Amino acid sequence: MERLSGLDASFIYMETPTMRMQVAFLVICDPANTPGGYSFRKIVDLIDERTRSEPAFRRRLVEIPYNLHHPIWVDDPEFNIMNHVYQYTLPQPGSLRDLGKKLGHVISQPLRRDCPLWEAWVIEGLEGGRYALMLKVHHAAVDGVSGTALIRHLFDPTPEVRHLPDTRTHCGERIPTRSELIAFAMGSRVVRPRGFFELVKDSATVAVRTFLKRQNLGEIRRSAPLSAPRTHFNRRIGPHRDVALVRMPLSEIKAVKNATNATVNDVVLALCGGVLRDYLHSKDDLPQKSLISMVPISVRTEEKSRMTNNQVSGMWATLATHVEDPMERLRIINADTEAAKRAMNPVNAGLLQDWAEYNTLGAFNLAVRLFASSGLVDRVTPVHNTIISNVPGPREPLYLAGSRIETLVPLGPVMEGVGLNISLASYENTVCFSIQADSSLIEDVGEIGALFEPAFLHLKEAAGLLPAGAARAARAAGSTDKTPTKAKAASVNGASVNGATGNSASAKGSAAVKGAARKKSNGAARPQA
Repeated sequence: MERLSGLDASFIYMETPTMRMQVAFLVICDPANTPGGYSFRKIVDLIDERTRSEPAFRRRLVEIPYNLHHPIWVDDPEFNIMNHVYQYTLPQPGSLRDLGKKLGHVISQPLRRDCPLWEAWVIEGLEGGRYALMLKVHHAAVDGVSGTALIRHLFDPTPEVRHLPDTRTHCGERIPTRSELIAFAMGSRVVRPRGFFELVKDSATVAVRTFLKRQNLGEIRRSAPLSAPRTHFNRRIGPHRDVALVRMPLSEIKAVKNATNATVNDVVLALCGGVLRDYLHSKDDLPQKSLISMVPISVRTEEKSRMTNNQVSGMWATLATHVEDPMERLRIINADTEAAKRAMNPVNAGLLQDWAEYNTLGAFNLAVRLFASSGLVDRVTPVHNTIISNVPGPREPLYLAGSRIETLVPLGPVMEGVGLNISLASYENTVCFSIQADSSLIEDVGEIGALFEPAFLHLKEAAGLLPAGAARAARAAGSTDKTPTKAKAASVNGASVNGATGNSASAKGSAAVKGAARKKSNGAARPQA
């Protein structure tokens, strides 16, 4: 039995019928050379075996009467793999657009609270005989880094499937009675990580030091929270989601990084800024001020590397969407993120987690619901416009039940007032983006996915990695393609960028940055015994 930290519990308290605090991890596999062939039963048996020794997969949530304290994790005494793994076959042709719509449907559904907070969906019928595995987990149980580590526990470095010994030390616990839960809550409420007044004092000290540090550095941040402009996806969200997937060569992103002396993360932010600028311009909704993204940052230390609970902080970063020139956009983003890192205090993340210990379900959940239902979310200045999360992934090839994994990508949550989430992960020499949006605010998220290729071509051209006019020529050639936009945006291969990468950048480009659900849909089935 283990009590949730305040930060982990916050993700329980924040959840509403329209805002599911769930993260997901997707892999797409090619079963062509799978030893012994592919079968759904193999996947079920593998998941059952590999999750036995991972507490996050076997413990369920128990809430405290009267919300006297944060909920607790209890090893599920009635765990059954059949409550967690589902099978679904896509309608033909099984495009990635079809997959994205199914992913959006699954991630919109709530997780059952009477068993461990995760589901695995095996989605068959993808083009080329491929299949996908989507692991959906409540954010209270994992963050992006620990979630990636958890799903990697299902994989092997070779097509040969390892059979691991059963090392579990937990085989189910008795669920505490109501009176036991109340007594445990009242006893542990007496002990807090930090006294309230001490926490107020430390927070004030950190705030003053951070302010003075920024003043001394002479930095004017372009990405202060609560300064974001409003767009059509920064409003009250509905219950439905849509997902698009885009894949790009990591080597080409690194080529831009090397040519401009920026970082990979800066290049990603500049690319996303270009995409969102083009998208909003096409909708006649481009603000004069730049969009601001919240960028989650892992504060997980080496000694906490095996813990699955949330160890995360974040920073705000400009996307420089008010700038047309890609190199100027990258320069502004680089300067802004460097300033954010210099002004950052590692104590801040600890303060956030300590303050979270004072959260209570009633107050926190009521505040979130009122923020949406009262219409405040549509009237107040957005804290930020989107979330862009970059999760480091494995460099070596991996296999799931003998099938080679071709694509690995996380999917982050959509929030009230922030109806767009972009999450990405690197795998081998590929970076895969998931673009998740609220369907009532963004009708076709595939339109955003389709803009990644032209935006990256413009960025490479500006960095001197493509000849002048190459991006315009590619756009002209693409305009003669009769393939519907949706299909092009949905295809992982079709959305990848296959331009020349060159070995040197223009002096201008280099100097610019230097100067700076259980509820299943039809067709789903549980594993057969």
